[in-house]
Amino acid sequence: MIINNKTVISQFLLQDLPIPPEHQHLFYALFLAMYLTTVLGNLIIIILILLDSHLHTPMYLFLSNLSFSDLCYSSVTMPKLLQNMQSQDTSIPYAGCLTQMYFLMVFGDMESFLLVVMAYDRYVAICFPLHYTSIMSPKHCVCLMVLCWVLTMLYSMLHTLLLARLSFCENNLIPQFFCDISALLKLACSDTYINELMIFIMGGLVSVIPFLLIIVSYVKIVCSILKVSSTRVIHKVFSTCGSHLSVVSLFYGTIIALYIFPSADNSTVKDTALAMMCTVVTPMLNPFIYSLRNRDMKEALKNVLCKKKISL
Repeated sequence: MIINNKTVISQFLLQDLPIPPEHQHLFYALFLAMYLTTVLGNLIIIILILLDSHLHTPMYLFLSNLSFSDLCYSSVTMPKLLQNMQSQDTSIPYAGCLTQMYFLMVFGDMESFLLVVMAYDRYVAICFPLHYTSIMSPKHCVCLMVLCWVLTMLYSMLHTLLLARLSFCENNLIPQFFCDISALLKLACSDTYINELMIFIMGGLVSVIPFLLIIVSYVKIVCSILKVSSTRVIHKVFSTCGSHLSVVSLFYGTIIALYIFPSADNSTVKDTALAMMCTVVTPMLNPFIYSLRNRDMKEALKNVLCKKKISL
């Protein structure tokens, strides 16, 4: 389509995965299994929290939202990736690409906010145990969740609208298997200064500040428990926070490697592997981290299974 002597594209082409043709079916089966595991694992956590009244606490409210966010985050990219591998057609419509980018940002940023809220919850529970129920009241928790969802949606909409005003010309190959905002900006043939400025300013608010708040929360937690001489109490605190710390390390580790320290030689294999870690592996591992290290989740699963056996 030509407008004002410019070729305006109506679709983008996503990068093929660097997989030899003879291994395509093997990797297709692997990615399908990983996606189904992600969906099943996160759904189990959400259902257990809904069914077990003992899990109707602030921490598990946040965890259920994290599981929902992980499930959706993976679902934004994986079905399209699997379809592309099956059909060998990597095209995605312009509107579809912006939609995918929007939801990727919503659920990715939501995970960042949720990890901050969960760190705050642990901070209050450990440092102010006597005031925990009043500080983390149901009303307060719901307000935190609503605030997180509204902020992520507004932030993602801002970047989507700013991107929609750009012109994209001849080169329409996105060097990723999903519509990534940084990759799309490189393809634009109009001025991207405003977009890059907003990413720098707003990206810091959405990514850097939450990360710093998590660090501050755990510094205060460590300072608080070091005042306690009981080894049992210290062990209990670290076992309680261990799952959250594991998820934080996994999430921010891949984000930092992918966006802050990208490969200097533009290695497609490395960038694809990191993107796969971020969009597929992390959402898949989170349910295992929380279920395997969490006694309450194990008990809830046993209770649900026992009730099912009794009803049968």
